[in-house]
Amino acid sequence: MIKVLGLLTRKDGITHEEFVRHWYDIHGPLALAVPGIRRYVQSHITGTRTRPDIPETDVQVDGIAELWYDDAETAARAAASPEMKILTDDGALFIGQIKTFVIEERQIIPQA
Repeated sequence: MIKVLGLLTRKDGITHEEFVRHWYDIHGPLALAVPGIRRYVQSHITGTRTRPDIPETDVQVDGIAELWYDDAETAARAAASPEMKILTDDGALFIGQIKTFVIEERQIIPQA
């Protein structure tokens, strides 16, 4: 399983609420058409917490997107698809910055 995780920051001039609304109501359904996506999760930031013994990083994030694929080849085919182009073109309308990571998970606690 391959996961692509993106840290998303909204465009200047867009409120967090406008960002979330577009991301969920418009952008989210576009992902349904992208071939090979096994799972798509939007994590909407509702707050933060700090710890007294660990300094906080200076990262501004409005949401975290997770795209799951069976393997790297499937992820590459999805990335090259016309449906993904539509998805990324829409993302450019409301996402100001993004940092994307390709992740191989190592599960520590099994699911119930």
